[in-house]
Amino acid sequence: MSNKVAIIASNGGLFDAYKVFNIATAAAATEKEVAIFFTFEGLNLIHKQAVQQLPMPEGREHFAEGFAKANVPSIPELLEMAQEMGVKFIGCQMTMDVMGLSKEDFVDGIEVGGAVTFLEFAKDAAPTLTF
Repeated sequence: MSNKVAIIASNGGLFDAYKVFNIATAAAATEKEVAIFFTFEGLNLIHKQAVQQLPMPEGREHFAEGFAKANVPSIPELLEMAQEMGVKFIGCQMTMDVMGLSKEDFVDGIEVGGAVTFLEFAKDAAPTLTF
């Protein structure tokens, strides 16, 4: 059984962020080695500015109150928790190039790499998840 969990974050909404960071921190808490590959809109989840203002999906505003009542950490807090737990963040170099972004646009501590970088990690991971 693999001790690795590989996650692809290709969507960049608030609910996507909760899914990605919830699974990543849960896996890290069970002593799994975790890597997240952020590509296309998923780069919003680690972008210094975008991650601070991920919008609530239209028609789902009632979730904000539920998150508050349940004491669910914010996305920036979950991101920081994941990093503190050793979750590896890989920003997609190709997507960054296409979007005109550089490593400095993202939170500290990310690695920049291509699909091959992620695939090297993911080749023996179980599970591999995409959000």
